[in-house]
Amino acid sequence: MENIENKIKEMIDNIRPYLNMDGGDIEYIKYEDNYVYIKLTGACTNCLLQDNTINDNLFQMFKEEIPEIKGIINVPL
Repeated sequence: MENIENKIKEMIDNIRPYLNMDGGDIEYIKYEDNYVYIKLTGACTNCLLQDNTINDNLFQMFKEEIPEIKGIINVPL
C-alpha cells in the first residue's frame, strides 16, 4: 500500500501546477479501501466544474496508473 500512496502523491505533485495556474490547489488526505481522498482548495473549492475535474479527469488519470483505485473522494473543507 505504501507504493500506491507514493505513486498517488507523485501524481498529485504533477497535477498541482495545472491547478495552481487557475488559482486552485489539491491536497492528498489518504488512501483507504481503494479510494483516494483529496481536498481541492483555492479557486477549486467553489468551482462549478469540480465534480467533472474529479470524476472525468483525475479519476481517469489515476485509474490508468493504479488500476485498483475505485474512486476519488473530495473531502469538504
